[in-house]
Amino acid sequence: MLKLGFLRISVVALGLLALGACRDTAGEGEYFEITGKLFVFNYRVATATYLVTLGPLQPMREGETAVATFEDPAGGTPIVVRQKIYPKLDKTTIESPPLECVVKDKPYAVSIRIEGQDGAVLQTIETTMTSSENQDLLPDRPLVVGPLYTPNPDLAGHPDGKLEGDPTKSACPVAS
Repeated sequence: MLKLGFLRISVVALGLLALGACRDTAGEGEYFEITGKLFVFNYRVATATYLVTLGPLQPMREGETAVATFEDPAGGTPIVVRQKIYPKLDKTTIESPPLECVVKDKPYAVSIRIEGQDGAVLQTIETTMTSSENQDLLPDRPLVVGPLYTPNPDLAGHPDGKLEGDPTKSACPVAS
């Protein structure tokens, strides 16, 4: 009878210990982790963007915002994107506006601040993003225009989407 009582207590203690291990494992002050990051090359519309996905490590609260600061591949001022965090969603996705001059294998700095409803910084995440391709693989202009995916008349006679001496293309800094 004594062994049975000890066995029950041991099983209950192990169960409580296992339950305690299931608790939030985030470090102090960590609200999110990066669950995905990549450059998105959309060939059809001739754009490249940063895309970062955040997964929550703790329950989210109303009014939180993610503020991402992306290095500008063209060398300009950093690109800042504010994204509201919706507590009912299981992830938060942040996408930059279209980029220019993305270079293969070059690390670009990314900083993400999680701000509370009052604007106080709750967490800062620093990372880099590296593209597996150069942006020059994209066509010079969107391949299609309008809601019916009409072929872009600017690209008539240019099936590869490349326009020689395109004056709308900005000069990119030399890759180092």
